[in-house]
Amino acid sequence: MIGGIPFDFGQNYKLGNGPWFVIEGDEYDTAFFDKGPKFLHYAPRMVILTSIEFDHADIYRDLEHVVESFRRLIALVPDDGLIIANGDDSIIWEEVKQAGCPVELYGFGNGNRWRVAQEAIQDGWTHVDILREGEPYAEVVTPLYGRHNISNLLSTVVLANALEIPLPQLKKALRSFQGVKRRQEVIGKQNGVLILDDFAHHPTAVRETVKAVKKHYSGRLIAVFEPRSNSSRRNIFQAQYAGAFEGADQVMIPEPPLMAMIPPEDRFSSEGLVNDLKHRGTAATYFEHTELLLEHLIETVQPGDVVLFMSNGGFDNLPRRLFAGRGDDYRLLRTDNSTKIFFAQRRPSETKNKGFTG
Repeated sequence: MIGGIPFDFGQNYKLGNGPWFVIEGDEYDTAFFDKGPKFLHYAPRMVILTSIEFDHADIYRDLEHVVESFRRLIALVPDDGLIIANGDDSIIWEEVKQAGCPVELYGFGNGNRWRVAQEAIQDGWTHVDILREGEPYAEVVTPLYGRHNISNLLSTVVLANALEIPLPQLKKALRSFQGVKRRQEVIGKQNGVLILDDFAHHPTAVRETVKAVKKHYSGRLIAVFEPRSNSSRRNIFQAQYAGAFEGADQVMIPEPPLMAMIPPEDRFSSEGLVNDLKHRGTAATYFEHTELLLEHLIETVQPGDVVLFMSNGGFDNLPRRLFAGRGDDYRLLRTDNSTKIFFAQRRPSETKNKGFTG
């Protein structure tokens, strides 16, 4: 059971026949009456630790406060359990030294027992060579791409080894897994414009997603970011976001929603980020609201462009509306902000004998 929707399952859970239950842990608070993280309510026998960094500024005071929660999670693992830890994360590396159970380190760095030796893209597939203790272990093939995805994939290889899942079965599963909705999800391609939708909102997630998409696809990359989460609408990450869009050819950012809920002195500034990006040499544009942004996109995107939307919310359905607006038959005329209705008509060259559709 995870927080996203795998394309393979069409839902966020899958009922199997084995003795194991696999769940995505979350350091966010449990409920309004329980401000402790959800994962402290579990009794894990094995834990994969992918990263520890400051997030959820509405819940945690600072990074040390976050680390305290993970420290308690590590202490929950029994002596005969296992922690599979991202050895490329310096904070994790320090914290697992105190673990009372065995620890398996994975990652790209030479100090990890399990390591990615090489990865290459061939015909849209990522080929990954994996080493264990410096010796070849397996070559796996996956449709996923990006350093963060390959790192996560490696952690599952380590877990599968611990659970004695046969390697041929694991390789088959990794090759067939289609990923998760809103994680570099391809919405479609219209008139040569590729449209992607992603859940990224933390600066690290934005940086890794932009980097992965830029490396995987050719063409001009337009990054469209909505600062919507409780943390991103605060200025706690204002400076970090400026370096998160490296590789994007253009960046477009609207005014954050729900800003009245944030104290004025704590509010994130989209205009400020756009100015910071311009000072770094990145073309960036600020929009007062998403409707202006969408109209600008429809008018300016060109064949060969890759448009990457990033938001932890619905982003006013912009990815699919851009897809519709770039279609051969319809174009967006206007949007009524109060009712969220958009009107479309046939292109002038195709209206003859076809009537109108709205």
